[in-house]
Amino acid sequence: MNKKEMMVAAIENGTVLDHIPSERLFDVVSMLHLEKMGNSITIGFNLKSAVMGTKSIIKIADKFFSDDEINQLSVVAPNVTLSTIRDYEVVEKKEVHMPEELIGIVRCDNHKCITNNEPMRTRFHFLGKE
Repeated sequence: MNKKEMMVAAIENGTVLDHIPSERLFDVVSMLHLEKMGNSITIGFNLKSAVMGTKSIIKIADKFFSDDEINQLSVVAPNVTLSTIRDYEVVEKKEVHMPEELIGIVRCDNHKCITNNEPMRTRFHFLGKE
């Protein structure tokens, strides 16, 4: 591998979130509660990208996410690529997709909505991009 291309160290096992828009990096960190994890986490911010101009990347050692956890990210970072790493090799690669249900992510715009005034999680159904 060309050392000029290696910007962030490889991980043995875990998850890599790539193609995160740099301006949304900290939203992703917050949504996944990475600040509360004890795992080794590498964050690359404002890295050069031929496609995006700049991007961010997160590598989380020994952590694997469910599809539901990752698909919630589509609200703030719709084109994230998730790679599952085992023994330094990518064993699975997929793109984030909007889930049918968004739970506890989006707030209701109606200030009188009970979800804005009571301790409860919101639940929205995704009907399509239209």
